[in-house]
Amino acid sequence: MPNQAGSGQDALGEGQPGSWVVNWILGKYGSLFPEGAFDLELTPPTFGFLFDIDGVLVRGRYVIPAAQEAFRKLVDSNGQLRVPVVFVTNAGNCLQHVKAQELSDALGLEVSPEQVILSHSPLHLFSQFHEKCMLVSGQGPVEENARNVGFRNVVTIQDVRKAFPLLDMVDQSRRPKELVNINLWVILFGEPVQWETSLQLIIDVLLSNGNPGAELAAVPYPHIPVLACNMDLLWMAEAKMPRFGHGTFLVCLENIYKKVTGRELKYDALIGKPSIVTYQYAEYLIEQQVERRGWPSPICRLYAVGDNPMSDIYGANFYNRYLKAACQARAQAEVKRSVGVADPRSEDHSEPRKDWYVSLESCKSILVCTGIYSPHGDVPVDPHESVVKTVFHGHRDFCFDTSLVEASYVVQDVNEAVELVFEKENWSQE
Repeated sequence: MPNQAGSGQDALGEGQPGSWVVNWILGKYGSLFPEGAFDLELTPPTFGFLFDIDGVLVRGRYVIPAAQEAFRKLVDSNGQLRVPVVFVTNAGNCLQHVKAQELSDALGLEVSPEQVILSHSPLHLFSQFHEKCMLVSGQGPVEENARNVGFRNVVTIQDVRKAFPLLDMVDQSRRPKELVNINLWVILFGEPVQWETSLQLIIDVLLSNGNPGAELAAVPYPHIPVLACNMDLLWMAEAKMPRFGHGTFLVCLENIYKKVTGRELKYDALIGKPSIVTYQYAEYLIEQQVERRGWPSPICRLYAVGDNPMSDIYGANFYNRYLKAACQARAQAEVKRSVGVADPRSEDHSEPRKDWYVSLESCKSILVCTGIYSPHGDVPVDPHESVVKTVFHGHRDFCFDTSLVEASYVVQDVNEAVELVFEKENWSQE
């Protein structure tokens, strides 16, 4: 365990194994060494943090004071993180390096783009879609974001609007232009600015089998592939009340599609918290940090800090359940192999890079009260009350399980979350 005090704990009560050696050297020869030369952890970390951003570290443009206090504990005198950290947000309307710079300015330390996961970042893994012609919906630099995660043929809502002006009848002053023959699939990056235009054109693309200039006799079903990022119904900014998120836009799209066709809109992938693939990708980035820093120990425990029970807490608990099941499956497979009954056909090759998370044992959820969550929340004590069906803000395709929205720990803010984890891990607060 990191920084576990044992029989070798020094008499000075520093709580660091072997720290008496450092103290003796500094006392006798300290003037010969540069300041901070011995300011490091003598035991490598075996745990890491996944931090949500909005409602945990910032509220809109304003930094939550507890965040700065927390990160003073997380960095050493050289400004280096003492433990691996990844920032996992369902936001996706900016570039990765821009979000990293915003965090650097807010927290007073250098945050690299490799430490930031936006809602669409795991799309790096979906190489089977990268050569397709993809219609992207959202706001901000959606085209650049799509190309940054590997997509080579990108069409925006504005491109479709210009090519097929008759489809966007919100603006009746526009005139037809030359129609083009295209075959689109769909990525929903985030909530757009003009919902009515995006809803109309996405439905057109779905009903036309990817070619909104075509005239089809029947509605195609199954429809063309759809990928969606960020399922948050609500999110917290400077306003006192939560704001509509991309999850609300998805509710609109799903219900319009069903009303028009009588069928369910199906997603080929849902990306962002609380999806498993987002946490797998986060763990991969944690392991990359460990390698870059040269920490020899594997990361065994993750602590996910968030303000939204329906995405942050649900996702962390969902991944923790997944890890437990994977660990049990590996143990059972090992037993089968040891007795010579392994069946190679039973191996699951559908998941990305299993070796990313072999060492991970758990992902604990920590809920803070500085964002969406209120201590006087709306999840009833009795899970059998019928009202539970009305308070689930998660996506339609995720079942409501009361145990998945119950945090492992509830604290006031992110500073208390860091202090709690350090205490659990016997890790020095200084």
